[in-house]
Amino acid sequence: MHCCHADFALTEGSDRGFTVGMPTFTFGSGVLAEAGEQARELGLKRVALFTDPRLGRGEHVARVRSSLEASGVDAGVYDSVKIEPDDASFQDAARFAADGKFDGFVSVGGGSVIDTCKAANLYSTQPADFMAYVNAPIGEGRRVPGPVKPHIACPTTSGTGSETTGIAIFTLRAMNAKTGIISRRLTPTIALVDPDVTRSLPSAAVAATGFDCMSHALESITARAFPRRLNPAKGVVRPVSQGANPFSDMLAAQSLELVGRYLERAVRDASDTEARTEMMYAAMLSGIAFNAAGCHLPHGLSYAVSGLTKRWHVAGYPEGASLVPHGMAVVLNNPSVWRHTARASPDRHLHCARCLGADTRDARPEDGGEALAARVVALMRATGMPNGLMALGFDESHVDALATGAEPQYRVIRNAPVDIGRDELRTLFRSAMKYW
Repeated sequence: MHCCHADFALTEGSDRGFTVGMPTFTFGSGVLAEAGEQARELGLKRVALFTDPRLGRGEHVARVRSSLEASGVDAGVYDSVKIEPDDASFQDAARFAADGKFDGFVSVGGGSVIDTCKAANLYSTQPADFMAYVNAPIGEGRRVPGPVKPHIACPTTSGTGSETTGIAIFTLRAMNAKTGIISRRLTPTIALVDPDVTRSLPSAAVAATGFDCMSHALESITARAFPRRLNPAKGVVRPVSQGANPFSDMLAAQSLELVGRYLERAVRDASDTEARTEMMYAAMLSGIAFNAAGCHLPHGLSYAVSGLTKRWHVAGYPEGASLVPHGMAVVLNNPSVWRHTARASPDRHLHCARCLGADTRDARPEDGGEALAARVVALMRATGMPNGLMALGFDESHVDALATGAEPQYRVIRNAPVDIGRDELRTLFRSAMKYW
């Protein structure tokens, strides 16, 4: 697979540069215990510690609180984070942050917790109407005008990569659809990535977040190349997600190799420390990759699936409400997408299939889309994923509604390697109804 260097001078008027941002990260067993030391080094005296109700009662938050206390750092705890947050929960968190007069933030949790903490930090530090910073065209897409406060992110799932990104995703209730806020300023200052936290994760959560990790990597490699992106902003206004580039290609490929080797093992056996550690590392690599390259169709389509599913629950997730785990909504669209986008870069799709562990010895480049789709389907079946959108209650009668829900996600959809309109969205959802 060739990298994007060949494109540097091919597109008239394009951006010749790409920017990579990431936090200072520490990866390793037991590093949660370093939270207090890191906070003290940042000069923090009083932090807002964000988590969710279940984690707030658990050992990971206790370890971080103990570390902060030992370092003389006071912590005000917000343990009301909503799994799959919405605009109301973001705003509630922001009020807590504004009222507490904190000089920094610590998040302990999955993507929902880390994203909520990012939003609370933003709106309490750079106040504005809520829709001001929300991605256009849904919100104003206003640039964050100045720095936010230090944020130490401590992920407890092996998939979202939120500890490495400047992206915060939420559901806008008025639209019943997901959108987000994106800015380099939202990137956590420090990430403490401790694979020990995955020992307590239920298998369904490992599978769903693992597929989110996988899709981040696949979307990064297959995204529109950075000199060909449709938004030619340069310099300090260059977007966070810029299209495939040599750096994101390298990290994403390594992440895919780890997913192909370890995902099934990590789902099957909570005591398989090697597999769960490697998946935690893969998630971090994918996070850095997609923060630079951006996601595209699988994520753009997933938001409509999450918003329109009426009755769905997965063991290990909060009871009492219909909820499609984010990584599940993403992977259910994957095979359909790869069969459609492969014509734009067949060699890249074949490369991805090979990285994931597919046997491609006799494959030609034009086989890339089918080879990649087949490998993803095999992983879905091996880890108990639903057999397409029909399993969630969708059928042909929902295709128009799904397309309508996906259309506002043009920030990510336009990052796809092929142009996509409403007809193509309908085709993709129709093809994702059932895979085996």
